[in-house]
Amino acid sequence: MAVKLRLMRMGKKKQPTYRVVAADSRSPRDGRFIEIVGTYAPRKDPSEVLLKMDRIDYWLSEGAKPTEAVEKLVTISRSAPPVQQGAGGSEG
Repeated sequence: MAVKLRLMRMGKKKQPTYRVVAADSRSPRDGRFIEIVGTYAPRKDPSEVLLKMDRIDYWLSEGAKPTEAVEKLVTISRSAPPVQQGAGGSEG
């Protein structure tokens, strides 16, 4: 089974969001997948890319081939500083 890391289109008409998935190369674009490894929201300003880098590294080590778009997202994600989420508490 040849595994690909690719985008799976989600969202409403003319408002796409994408899941980055590990899928069998023979399955359709929005069809069956093995694992969700991230999300991509191109319509946000700036675009939002959330990837599980440990799982992407695992799939790449197992021989999965990323598509051109996913390869660009991984490159961007590796070069960007990590996003820190707020603590949610009050300081005081």
